[in-house]
Amino acid sequence: MKPFISIIMGSKSDYDIMKNCADTLKQFGVPYELIISSAHRSPERTKNYIKEAEAKGAAVFIAAAGMAAHLAGALAAATTKPVIGVPMAGGDLNGVDALYSTVMMPAGMPVGTVAIGKAGAVNSAYLGMQILAITDQDLAQKLLDDRKAKADKVVSDSESIEVRL
Repeated sequence: MKPFISIIMGSKSDYDIMKNCADTLKQFGVPYELIISSAHRSPERTKNYIKEAEAKGAAVFIAAAGMAAHLAGALAAATTKPVIGVPMAGGDLNGVDALYSTVMMPAGMPVGTVAIGKAGAVNSAYLGMQILAITDQDLAQKLLDDRKAKADKVVSDSESIEVRL
């Protein structure tokens, strides 16, 4: 079975942002699952899904949640696989509360934490792929090619507007 990335969102309202994560994985041909499960509203579903996903080959978990954002921590407590937390904007603090609750884990329970919102959703996909690329040379090459394409675009964009003396 091929390793895959599991994306878990705390609620359906996270989908519009986390679709960017799924789309990025799809662009690279990386298999993924995507579900909604809440650390607070459906803790048994979350716990059961982690076990099921691991048995099927989940190698990395990405957890997106806002406000109290306990989802990534709940995953980290239930698996030794890498967990990447994506804080979601929302509530009175516009995601800062989610950022703090995702990043401030106790020692020994790490959660790799990315930016709030869309940039974090995309970066969680890239970070997950970098983890998989440790043992997948084809994926590692795709990531290198992507970096080169991004660098080439900077040069091209600059050349289209450059003014030099």
